[in-house]
Amino acid sequence: MVSAGRAGQTARRIGHANLEGMWNSATATPLERPRELGNKAFFTPEEAAAWERQYAKSNEEPPPDAPRRGTGTYNTFFREFGTRTVATRRTSIVTAPADGRIPALTPAAADVWRQRIARQRNAEGPEDMGLQDRCLAFATAGPPMLPYSYNSNYQIVQTKDAVVIHVEMIHDARIIHLDRRSHLPSTITRWMGDSLGRWEGETMVVDTTNFTDGGGLYGDAGGNFAWDRHLHLIERFRLLDVNTMLYQFEVDDPTAYSEPWKGELTMSRSPSRIFEYACHEANYSLPSMLRVNRVP
Repeated sequence: MVSAGRAGQTARRIGHANLEGMWNSATATPLERPRELGNKAFFTPEEAAAWERQYAKSNEEPPPDAPRRGTGTYNTFFREFGTRTVATRRTSIVTAPADGRIPALTPAAADVWRQRIARQRNAEGPEDMGLQDRCLAFATAGPPMLPYSYNSNYQIVQTKDAVVIHVEMIHDARIIHLDRRSHLPSTITRWMGDSLGRWEGETMVVDTTNFTDGGGLYGDAGGNFAWDRHLHLIERFRLLDVNTMLYQFEVDDPTAYSEPWKGELTMSRSPSRIFEYACHEANYSLPSMLRVNRVP
């Protein structure tokens, strides 16, 4: 394994941007644009500040005497909500279509999604549960790599032949090959696909195919963005300044979505480090959920 320092020196020697280091993508910017904003793509500085205040208030811990629903979940101590909008002041991570919302699923994909949700709610075995519940995949790893309410951290290691993105959750290491121009045979699939990178000036462009049909769709407890292995993803990584990286992506899967869609967000350089995310260590939730479903 090449050390971060030596890899960074290699990146600088070959004349490309040095993306190495720790990065965090937590943000107050929503994935989809609130409908009341219509086609408004950007906030003014004043509107962004107002949005950040509203977002912070919505994430405050409820008082002890507040009505509770169900058994609850993590409190704010465990969360890592972003406090600022993305550096570009976009009103949503989704940038196309113009309304800033993920396009509708095709009828076939919508039917698959309904079936999978129904199985999750009446799971007979672990395979019926979502990928997130099974500690197999999170939206943070993607790709595309989307922020979550905690652990939206990445470590990038860069050499002349490859870029490795170490994702804190769920402890994944994604390899982007810079020394290969052809994708693997279509019969070979992976959770995070097969990623080939190239440099266009100071921008690293990544082309990814060969995704595994992970049994999920976006929003489906951490499922992937495709359901039939037809997903094609293009990503772009570019430094805006030494502490800010622009991350852009294009999702194309005509059998899953009614039209292609795009998104972007900014990541901030972080002084922190990644800790091991041992998702199933002392995690009794999955067997407990299955046990409840099996009670007569």
